[in-house]
Amino acid sequence: MNDRTNRVGGAADGAVWRDALPPLLLIGCGRMGQAMLTGWNARNLAPSAVVAPSLDAGHHAVSRHDLFRDTPSAVAALLEAGTRPAAIVLAVKPQKADAVLPALAPLLGDGAAGPVVLSIMAGRTLAALAAQLPAGSRLVRSMPNTPAAIGRGVTVAVAGAGVDTVQRNLCDRLLRAAGAVEWVENEALLDAVTAVSGSGPAYVFLLAELLERAGTAQGLPPALARTLARATVSGAGALLDALPDDADALRRAVTSPGGTTEQALSVLMAPENWPSAVSDAVRAATERSRALAG
Repeated sequence: MNDRTNRVGGAADGAVWRDALPPLLLIGCGRMGQAMLTGWNARNLAPSAVVAPSLDAGHHAVSRHDLFRDTPSAVAALLEAGTRPAAIVLAVKPQKADAVLPALAPLLGDGAAGPVVLSIMAGRTLAALAAQLPAGSRLVRSMPNTPAAIGRGVTVAVAGAGVDTVQRNLCDRLLRAAGAVEWVENEALLDAVTAVSGSGPAYVFLLAELLERAGTAQGLPPALARTLARATVSGAGALLDALPDDADALRRAVTSPGGTTEQALSVLMAPENWPSAVSDAVRAATERSRALAG
């Protein structure tokens, strides 16, 4: 692997990536797995192997890596080569976990001496993962979101019992390739995290969709309504990211007394409208996350 020092622009924290990854196995190369892999590739941090059942070896995201169609084949190849990964990243859909997790046992050994397992699967708790892996396996659970695909994601992670500083730092490094990372001690918080940031991009996309539809209803040509809605949502998000002001301060700065924005906000902010709907939506998503996790 490439072990030269690399500084790559665009990292969420301006981090310096000083060396290549230790041996790593990425299982799953769907949207979130590809987002992670793209971030690693940009920093010359290439994993040892990728399991991507739905992609062919010519796919741009995986062409630089050893590609396997299934987990048992990847595990067998790593063992034959004498490669023991320092981390296994689980990026499969939760419904695939039951087939994938038992196949990892040969790489995990007795668990405590094996690699750290970093899960970016939604809804699978540390306890659920531990139940299907060798006793003592070192586990980290995380919840990223879809802006990770452009390096602008935010991920919240929690480390399970026995995860040491080196393993946690490695997981942090892997996750930061896709954006900002926050760590929590209480795993139960990941249900609310899922509702706010995991599902949150869909709420923002809905706002753009509704703005476009409303603009068309007020007589704007559809193409212009679409351009205005998309640019307004993305531009406002960029402004929020660029300035230190709280969101409510930015909102007030745009709202002139007696003006058009104040009139619109009087409708949106009526107790029975937007504030209640957002609160109810986040609560519903949180409760669903808890139910899915069992």
